[in-house]
Amino acid sequence: MKTILVSAAVSLAVALLGTPVAIRLFARRGYGQLIREEGPAGHASKRGTPTMGGTVIIVASLIGYFAGHLTTDDAMSVSGLLVLFLMTGLGAVGFVDDFIKLYKQRSLGLRSGAKLTGQAIIGVVFAILALRFPDGYDLTPASMHLSFLVDFGISIGPVFFVVWVLAMVTGYSNAVNLTDGLDGLATGATILVLAAYVIIGNWQLRNDCTNALAPNCYDVRDPLDLAIVAAAVMAACFGFLWWNAPPARIFMGDTGSLALGGVLAGLAITTRTELLLLILGGLFVVITLSVVVQVGSYKLTGRRVLRMAPLQHHFELLGWAETTIVVRFWLIAGMFVALGLGIFYVGWFPK
Repeated sequence: MKTILVSAAVSLAVALLGTPVAIRLFARRGYGQLIREEGPAGHASKRGTPTMGGTVIIVASLIGYFAGHLTTDDAMSVSGLLVLFLMTGLGAVGFVDDFIKLYKQRSLGLRSGAKLTGQAIIGVVFAILALRFPDGYDLTPASMHLSFLVDFGISIGPVFFVVWVLAMVTGYSNAVNLTDGLDGLATGATILVLAAYVIIGNWQLRNDCTNALAPNCYDVRDPLDLAIVAAAVMAACFGFLWWNAPPARIFMGDTGSLALGGVLAGLAITTRTELLLLILGGLFVVITLSVVVQVGSYKLTGRRVLRMAPLQHHFELLGWAETTIVVRFWLIAGMFVALGLGIFYVGWFPK
């Protein structure tokens, strides 16, 4: 618990104090946000706001995690380091995407194929390594079973496991990216899901099968360290949100959104709650489905279901204030998290 508190405190301090430094640095270099012409009219005023703020979240999370372990002399784990690798790797892909946008002064960065290739490479490396490094109880960071509250069913094998991990990594990183359309929206929603994983990691530690075999124990390799990772990233998001809340003084860019989506996917895979993340991150799922429905409807019928996708922009065009949308979507994200945690908690009780 001490490591969680120290990691979170350091991460929060670095993000809270480091973000204004990044704002000044990026503004001086002209790293300002480009706005799509077809976007909501109110977004024109955001043109030039510093972007790539996701670098602050990544750096603060890494410093917080390592500082917590060094301060308390608590051993780092393979599971925690792999999730941080996934976050940093996807953040690097997003950084390249953001940099190309700024360098070429256009709203399109990496081509979709190149972006997916970058995500796929990081995802494959993560998937392969997650099946290695067994501990003394032969537990690896991930398993070749699908999971909801725990692993279930038969093993899907290494090939299908890699495909499944790729689907989760690309799906959630792009889902957070789609949600990152209004000031503070994606940051606040991610904080809520990460808070859930701090609770889940601690609960799994206290009901670990390696401590006491019981009908509802958890076969998770490093539950405490995964809670530390979640706490460090959550605190970094808190510090960043201070400056990213409406009206935002900095945007996270693809650097941040891809990295945060990767953290969520990595935590779900390593805590054996892969399908539960569909509920915990329900807001991201709903916003992604709004894009799928919009594109599918237009291609099949030539008509749009929403005034604009993703969903948050539909409500902007209906006349809702940006802060109203953000706060209400945070409330929806909170309800999804509460539902997911309730299911997780009830699922622990003996049948």
